Amino acid sequence: MATASVAFKSREDHRKQIELEEARKAGLAPAEVDEDGKEINPHIPQYMSSAPWYLNAEKPSLKHQRKWKSDPNYTKSWYDRGAKVFQAEKYRKGACLNCGAMTHAAKSCVERPRKVGAKWTNIHIAPDEKIETIELDYDGKRDRWNGYDPSSYSHVVERYEARDAARRKYVKEQQLKKLEEKNGNQNAEDGVNDVDNDEDDLRVDEAKVDESKQMDFAKVEKRVRTTGGGSTGTVRNLRIREDTAKYLLNLDVNSAHYDPKTRSMREDPLPDADPNEKFYEGDNQYRNSGQALEFKHLNIHAWEAFDKGQDIHMQAAPSQAELLYKNHKVIKEKLKTRTKDTIMEKYGNAASEEEIPRELLLGQSERQVEYDRAGRIIKGQETVLPRSKYEEDVFINNHTTVWGSWWKDHQWGYKCCKQMIRNSYCTGAAGIKAAEAATDLMKANIDRKEATKEAPAPVEEKQLATWGTEVPEDLILDEKLLAEALRKEDERKREEKDERKRKYNVRWNDEVTAEDMEAYRMKKVHHDDPMKDFLH
Repeated sequence: MATASVAFKSREDHRKQIELEEARKAGLAPAEVDEDGKEINPHIPQYMSSAPWYLNAEKPSLKHQRKWKSDPNYTKSWYDRGAKVFQAEKYRKGACLNCGAMTHAAKSCVERPRKVGAKWTNIHIAPDEKIETIELDYDGKRDRWNGYDPSSYSHVVERYEARDAARRKYVKEQQLKKLEEKNGNQNAEDGVNDVDNDEDDLRVDEAKVDESKQMDFAKVEKRVRTTGGGSTGTVRNLRIREDTAKYLLNLDVNSAHYDPKTRSMREDPLPDADPNEKFYEGDNQYRNSGQALEFKHLNIHAWEAFDKGQDIHMQAAPSQAELLYKNHKVIKEKLKTRTKDTIMEKYGNAASEEEIPRELLLGQSERQVEYDRAGRIIKGQETVLPRSKYEEDVFINNHTTVWGSWWKDHQWGYKCCKQMIRNSYCTGAAGIKAAEAATDLMKANIDRKEATKEAPAPVEEKQLATWGTEVPEDLILDEKLLAEALRKEDERKREEKDERKRKYNVRWNDEVTAEDMEAYRMKKVHHDDPMKDFLH
């Protein structure tokens, strides 16, 4: 049998291994031994144990099927958090520029950056951290709780235990307080016998016992499985053991079906028996009576409201669903009453004690009514005035007349109080007098102000020049200077039309005379002047 396949780095290593094995077979090379000093048989594969079961029955082994020896390099220890190894007194070469520790550089320093580093201050040198190299095995690398200290969770456990103890103490004190008050009230009454006092003392002693299930002696709890799977938790079994079980009331196979999982029998097991002698009529009697029927109607209303687009859900918001159902019943009852009253008002109530008029009872009367060819009433019946679609004779805000019954100064108002504000409150005759007094006072104030007002002083009119400034009294235009100014204005306008005639160096004269301004005004074109085309 060939040896196990081994991966070699090169062909030369493989060749050397083959030569070594051939030399061992020929006895020219020492045999290979295992860890126990035994000679390894070259015909047995190395991935198996040194002694298979059929060769050495004394020591059977399956060590070759798994890695049974742990690597000594692997460890389960963890980093020593916050450990320091050396505290230097002065800065050392190669240490951190910020804190002065030798175990890291300034780039990796986690201490707050100092304004002046330890290299230059040579004080407050940080101690060197403990650097560890931990090599974890396969499980250690994937252990999420590796390095966790369980003692760090003790404060959480202590807090919850203290809370539970405080709750138990409070409940115990409340029970004692209630029983003592009840005991004191009973002792204060007359005619209390000694037996009652002994029972109350016994209750107080029972409350002092530190047992959480003191009040649950009469409660029988059982685990009940439902047809849909799962369980309903603990339920109270209210059936007395001396009563006959429901499935034993009628042993006929074709009688009411009994479901052993839910312990339910919906139909009546004895439908022909006397109802006065039956104490059980099936589970449906509980579904169709009492609060169960009310709850059924509540569910149906929630479903129908949800189908009609209303946001209601019986399980998600039961209080909202119950409130809406109550409002629905109130509105439904009001609508039913209103419909009944409307019908009775229109057709009357035959059950009332009022006597029906004779003309309605017999369908005829002695009143003579004349009609024309078109069927219109001519004589014999009063003409009914047509009514408007708007409300008539409706008085609001204590008014005795309607809006629009009074008109003044192009405004409508109320005639009762002469107010012209639509939503105003009626003030009556006192309001009319107050309004008239206010109007008279306002007129008197206007007259007094006009009487005391002084006439404005006359403003002297100043003669303005044609260019907009004040004209001096001694201003006289020279005809020659005006003609010269007109000629210059023509030249200036020609230069504006032809830019090529304008010289490169232009000298501007800022001095403007009265003749220049007059010439500018005379040559200026007024675009809105209808006679501008006839000017020369």
